[in-house]
Amino acid sequence: MLDINQIKALLPHRYPFLLVDRVLELVPNQKIVALKNVSVNEDFFNGHYPVKPVMPGVLIIESMAQAAGLVMLNEENCKGKIPYFTGIDNARFRKAVVPGDQLILEIEVVRFKGNVGKVKAVAKVDNQIAAEADLMFIMGE
Repeated sequence: MLDINQIKALLPHRYPFLLVDRVLELVPNQKIVALKNVSVNEDFFNGHYPVKPVMPGVLIIESMAQAAGLVMLNEENCKGKIPYFTGIDNARFRKAVVPGDQLILEIEVVRFKGNVGKVKAVAKVDNQIAAEADLMFIMGE
């Protein structure tokens, strides 16, 4: 497990854009299970939507990407680098994510060679798929 301070030591993201609160499981270069607590105090809920708040899909994707970044940044040759998106395929949104939800981010490494990686990402709430996508990255300086 990684707590928020250990996550911040690896990821370059900071408030209000750090979207992973805890790592529940990490198998280097294979998979990660992480947690994002979705609070009504998130800035994006002020405009999306004030009457019926829903977490934007793009931020669910970003949460999954940050969790994937933690898998890669945990590798010795990637420490201190920045993961950049190079592609998103097969993105689907299945369930609204609302304040009070715990978003469980399950990332499986499909390929990670050199500084290029591809993962299969699934975000779940109450064991139901909220979103899924195939994400591609490159590790940069």
